[in-house]
Amino acid sequence: MHKPVQIAIVGGSGSGKTWLAERLCATLGRAAARLSLDDFYRDLSPMPAADRARVNFDDPAAIDWELVSETLAALARGEPAGIPSYDFAAHTRRRQWHRLTPGDFVIWDGLWLLHEDWLRRRFALSVFVDCPPEARLERRIDRDVRERQRTPESVRRQFQEHVEPMHGRHVAPQRRWATCCVSSPTDEQGLHQVASLARGLAAAPGSAAAAAPLNFNP
Repeated sequence: MHKPVQIAIVGGSGSGKTWLAERLCATLGRAAARLSLDDFYRDLSPMPAADRARVNFDDPAAIDWELVSETLAALARGEPAGIPSYDFAAHTRRRQWHRLTPGDFVIWDGLWLLHEDWLRRRFALSVFVDCPPEARLERRIDRDVRERQRTPESVRRQFQEHVEPMHGRHVAPQRRWATCCVSSPTDEQGLHQVASLARGLAAAPGSAAAAAPLNFNP
């Protein structure tokens, strides 16, 4: 059974990791599939709605890591996997799941994909997206107001109280484990260098992407 190259794109909230994952998926073509760690948040439907809003979603404990592990293992074997979908307005898991059949590449994006050693071992290639806090806050306000029915004031408060403290504790340290680091917004050269690394790994399964972290457009 064909075993895909699994790629992790990591960065802070609003850093542009989803944009990079989508562009990389488009660049690699039909052999690539993408999924987000965000869809693996724990289902909070048993909790009262008022209590759900007080959960710290910028703490890795908010993720259903058991399901993440099962999904990574199935995809690593080249097997299809059921992928959940998360409703960020209600903080609950939707009933509709979708089925992902891996091709040559599976591209993950998320806050904490390199947070633990068992996670890092699952990815043949990893990219850390570096972005200043001012830009991340601006993008998060735009996204959460437009897509998650939030107010700008609530987004700023959450960013100051939860997002940035958790970024410093759990997200930023992952840069040391990434195969390569790119700045946000990522330029075309950086994108194509990441794609070249991915294609090289697909052509030579089991090879290392790089001996030390690379900075494509610091």
